[in-house]
Amino acid sequence: MFIKQVIICGFRSYRDQTTMEPFSPKSNVVVGRNGSGKSNFFYAIQFVLADEFSQLRPEQRLALLHEGTGNRIISAFVEIIFDNSDNRLPIDKEEVSLRRVIGAKKDQYFLDKKAVTKTEVLNLLESAGFSKSNPYYIVKQGKINQMATAPDSQRLKLLKEIAGVRVFDERRAESEQLLIETQQKNEKIMEVLNQIQDRLETLNEEKEELKEYQKWDKSRRMLEYTIHDNELKDTKQKLEDLARKREANSSDSANLQQKLEEVTKKNKSINRDVKDLKTRLEDLKDERDALSKEKELLIKQKEKHELQIKDLQKETANDSKVKERLQEELSMINEQIFEKEEELKQFTPQYEEVRRKEDEISSRLDWLDQRRRELYAKQGRGTQFESKEQRDKWLQREILSLERAIAEKHEQISRMNTDLNNDKSKSHELESEVARLQVDLDEMKGTMESLMNKYYEQKKLKDGLQNERNNLWREEAAMQQAITNTKDELSKKGQELRSITGKNIQNGMDSVNKILEHFKSKGIHQEVIEGYYGTVIENFDVGSKFFTCVEVTAGGRLFHHVVSTDKIGTTILEEMNKFKLPGEVTFMPLNRLDVSAPIQYEDADSIPMLKKLEYQEDLNKVFIHIFGKTLICRNMEVASRISKKQDTDAITMEGDQASRRGTLTGGYYDHRTSKLELQRAKRELEYQLEEQEEKFSEHENKLNSIEEQVTQILSEMQKTETKNSKLKDNFETLKADLRLKKEHLANISKGHQPKERSLCSLQSSLDAMNASVQSYKKELGTELLSQLSSQDQNEVGSINNEKKRLTAESKSVVSERFKLEGKKNLIESELENNLKRRKEQLVNHLQDLSSSDNPQRLERVQSDMISINERFDRNRNRLDEIDNQLDELKIEYQNLQEALEENKNTERDVQDKIDSDTKNLETITNKQSVLMKRKEETIKKIRDLGTLPNEAFDKYQKMNSKQLYKELNKCNTELKKYSHVNKKALEQYQSFTEQREKLLQRKEEVDRGSQAITDLMDALDNRKYEAIQFTFKQVSKYFSEVFQKLVPGGKAQLVMRKEDTASSSTAEDGDSAGPSSSQDNRPLVEQFSGISIKVSFSGKAAETREMSQLSGGQKSLVALTLIFAIQKCDPAPFYLFDEIDQALDAQHRKAVADMIGELSGKAQFIITTFRPELIETANKFYGVIFRNKVSHIDTITKAQAKDFVEDDDIHR
Repeated sequence: MFIKQVIICGFRSYRDQTTMEPFSPKSNVVVGRNGSGKSNFFYAIQFVLADEFSQLRPEQRLALLHEGTGNRIISAFVEIIFDNSDNRLPIDKEEVSLRRVIGAKKDQYFLDKKAVTKTEVLNLLESAGFSKSNPYYIVKQGKINQMATAPDSQRLKLLKEIAGVRVFDERRAESEQLLIETQQKNEKIMEVLNQIQDRLETLNEEKEELKEYQKWDKSRRMLEYTIHDNELKDTKQKLEDLARKREANSSDSANLQQKLEEVTKKNKSINRDVKDLKTRLEDLKDERDALSKEKELLIKQKEKHELQIKDLQKETANDSKVKERLQEELSMINEQIFEKEEELKQFTPQYEEVRRKEDEISSRLDWLDQRRRELYAKQGRGTQFESKEQRDKWLQREILSLERAIAEKHEQISRMNTDLNNDKSKSHELESEVARLQVDLDEMKGTMESLMNKYYEQKKLKDGLQNERNNLWREEAAMQQAITNTKDELSKKGQELRSITGKNIQNGMDSVNKILEHFKSKGIHQEVIEGYYGTVIENFDVGSKFFTCVEVTAGGRLFHHVVSTDKIGTTILEEMNKFKLPGEVTFMPLNRLDVSAPIQYEDADSIPMLKKLEYQEDLNKVFIHIFGKTLICRNMEVASRISKKQDTDAITMEGDQASRRGTLTGGYYDHRTSKLELQRAKRELEYQLEEQEEKFSEHENKLNSIEEQVTQILSEMQKTETKNSKLKDNFETLKADLRLKKEHLANISKGHQPKERSLCSLQSSLDAMNASVQSYKKELGTELLSQLSSQDQNEVGSINNEKKRLTAESKSVVSERFKLEGKKNLIESELENNLKRRKEQLVNHLQDLSSSDNPQRLERVQSDMISINERFDRNRNRLDEIDNQLDELKIEYQNLQEALEENKNTERDVQDKIDSDTKNLETITNKQSVLMKRKEETIKKIRDLGTLPNEAFDKYQKMNSKQLYKELNKCNTELKKYSHVNKKALEQYQSFTEQREKLLQRKEEVDRGSQAITDLMDALDNRKYEAIQFTFKQVSKYFSEVFQKLVPGGKAQLVMRKEDTASSSTAEDGDSAGPSSSQDNRPLVEQFSGISIKVSFSGKAAETREMSQLSGGQKSLVALTLIFAIQKCDPAPFYLFDEIDQALDAQHRKAVADMIGELSGKAQFIITTFRPELIETANKFYGVIFRNKVSHIDTITKAQAKDFVEDDDIHR
């Protein structure tokens, strides 16, 4: 171990943080001018390691801080880094840093950057070999001169420090203090002994009178014993009589209590039955009201459906009659249409023939007129035109004009033919569409009927489900009422349990439940939820007859919380504190319960309580802890006997306890406030509520299923109705389309003949135009004549004749056509406007009648009527049943009320008897208490009489009370004569004698202790003497060896001097100064006066000198020799020397340097010097410079160190 590095900041002249390069583990030299800060460097190391800077005042702390220009330093630190590769420091690190920080108000140590105390630092350094008794591993400047000029006594003091005699001195001082205290105790004991001896002499004189007094006092005590004994026997007899009465009374009370419990239970049962009966009555009344409302609704529905049936029956009957009438009328219309059509068929060819003939005549007349006009025009052109060419040009123009007109006629004829063909194809298309629409209407009618049937089937199913749902609703209301009643009863039991449990405990239970619910909702601390078992009362069951004894045994522990581990309890408590939840909780962690084996004793009168409990096996520890040491006994006498015999607790069925410690506890216990009974009732209600809620949940599921079915059917009905409505709209639309298409077809048929006539007219006109064109073409090129040719004139004559004939014929034909056409139009009008239209109306009416849903509606309404009748019958039957049940329940309710009243009377009578027995029991108890008190007082009086002679038990037994009291008065009279006698003289004499013996024994113990202290002090003096002698020999030996090395041929020795200057000893003859050589009574150590030094630099005995005879350099060398000798006695891991070679000459400096070089193989040296000799043997060099009032340390070379020393010599 050695100092590896030193870091200084703010300490004295080192303002800035100065980090020195690592030191050599051997020899290190620090050089620098005076005032540069070398000594401050040593002070810094001392500041951390030495005890010199331990107790510093504030001004001394400030003095250690750097004072210079700039900002003031408020704190400083020095850190030393040790190389701990040899583990000399008990820290498992190769490098250990120790820092001390100081300020105006603080002083702290840090070990590896962790704050430690000063004591810890000192102990650490002590364990590494830095002994408090040898502070010479640090030698400051001037220490050598101080030791060189020190007197012999100072050197003796130094030797004592090295020998560690401080411990002996401290222990001897403690022993002296103890010896003083022992002497003081001895003096007090002697003083008390003298007082006791005086008192004993006085008491010895009073003993004779006391003996006479004791004789009469003995007789008095014997008489009083006999009187008290008789009184005690009488009291015991009375107590036994009262115990028998109490037992009989207790038996009667138990029977009455049992009867009261039976009556109370019966009353509770009747009350529950009455409550249930009331609930049933209310439910039945509610059901009857609901059924009455339903009945009224059914009656209204029934009346409505009856009216609908009547109306539909009438409508159906009327529809049948109308249908028959319409069918008859349709048959007649069809016959008339057939007749008219036959008549029209017979008449039409004649009319067509006349019409054709008329058209032919008309066409011929038109042609004749056209031809005659052409001939006349030809005649006129002879006068109209001047030349043939002029006429031909005109003719050509006319021909062109006629040809254009002929082309137009051709186009008109073509268009007319196209129209006729289009009408024909359109007519065929309309006929096929009419047929298709008729088929679609029939199919749609069938679909509508099937949808309507489906709708009514769904409605029927919906009505059935709704009836079932109504019944389920009634059942649900009854279930909800039952659940509400159970919850109310459970809440009532919970409130009763809360009222007798205590607010804090119940609040604690509520808080624990809240925390567990919080954990469950958050999904955290699953181990807490699983490891919490509930309270003790919730985890076991027991027969009702054992409720009282179990409850009394458990007491408040019934509401302790059972958890698997203490960690779970801690977690719950932390959460309660975190959320500031109220209440008081006590946890019983299974892992912390330490239980012993339960009591197994059992006989005919007792049984272990554990055997009557039912609980889970994994909670065995809890119930053994609470009930494992308790027996249930038949009565209090048995309980008292067994509790003493078996060293256990015992309890009766009534709750009277006999503790193993002898105490008896009991009294009247009100069974009506039993916590276990309330807990059992609460548990049963919880089970009942759980079953009811489970049934209610199943019922709700069933109701929800029916609700879903009803909703689904309603949705399907709505869809069916929507689809049917759309089909009706489509049906009406198709009917309208069919009617329009039929009308369109009729219009096409009507317009066919006019179009054919127009076509004929156009053809005639075209023929006339063609004839004109032919005439004009023939006229081209002919001669221009002013008169017609004979041929043309003949043609004109024939045309006129034919025209006359055709005009006359046309008149007759037109007249005939008018007749025929009038007749034809009349028949057609009759057919189209009357017969066919009526037929269409009849057919539509019949179709409407055929598509009417009145029969289906009638059938459905009748089906609904049957369903309503069935519901009405069920409703009526249920109402009758409810009325009968209500009558029965009212009778039952009345009977229950009478039974309840009778039981209440019985309960009052039993309670009165119990109260009377309780008063009797209290009277007996009070008497027992008085007698027990009297018994105790009598026993106390007998006990106060003290020890009695054997004759006291028989001497006065035959006397009666009067004789005893007479003798007692006589004794008291005699005793009055000795009223002045010290009645406690003998006791006091014995007491003081005992005190004297004890004090004498105490004095012997004190004397022995005093002698032991004296022996210890002698032993300490001897050990101190031996330690000084041993250290003196070691130091003397090393002193001689080191001096011979430093001064070859020289000789030196240490001499121990005593106060008798004539006697002294050296290390060689030190034994002659032992204990045997001293005749002084003082301790041997106190006889030493100092240590002198004798040296010879030449080795000759004649030249031996003492320190006062040496020069300054020789003194310094001797002082260094002594320091090296001391260090060899108690070696340290490193040494710090501050200018130790200051007063040595060159030869001796060289010897010291060689010595340090030799020792640096085993220890580290850090030395400051102004001389070159120590530089020669050093391994590493540092230079200290002082710039701007701040010290700095840098690593330098050996040559630089020598230059530094030489330069410093020059300047000095």
